[in-house]
Amino acid sequence: MEFRIDRRSGIAAYQQIVQQTRQALRLGVLLPGDRLPTAKEVAETCAVNPNTTLKAYRELEREGLVEPRPGLGTFVLRSLARPQAAADGPLRGELDAWVTRAREAGLEREDVAALVASVLEERFTGTTVAAAQGEALDMRGQG
Repeated sequence: MEFRIDRRSGIAAYQQIVQQTRQALRLGVLLPGDRLPTAKEVAETCAVNPNTTLKAYRELEREGLVEPRPGLGTFVLRSLARPQAAADGPLRGELDAWVTRAREAGLEREDVAALVASVLEERFTGTTVAAAQGEALDMRGQG
């Protein structure tokens, strides 16, 4: 696994390492028994302080996802993968095809992200973005 740190994201580097590790665990890219890169390796490839990686690994350890083994490295304890969300699963293929159609239709990355976020909000909380925006406007009018 190789981490990618986006310094313009506004998200702390250690948090990006945590998020990317969780994502790899969800997609089945990392499996129990896999060794994570050492803090030194991450420092060399991502130009971050080794303590940044250690902080991320400690958070993952607190969550019960990894364990340090002195002298050996940090190893994955458990997966977060579900067969339906596998990196090579049919749902990913459908999503990939949809994103391809969205790009062909001229949508930018941010447009696609906004659409996906909107649908996720609606499906997982039952709130539409329009309703949430209307509530926000109503609240401003009451002040």
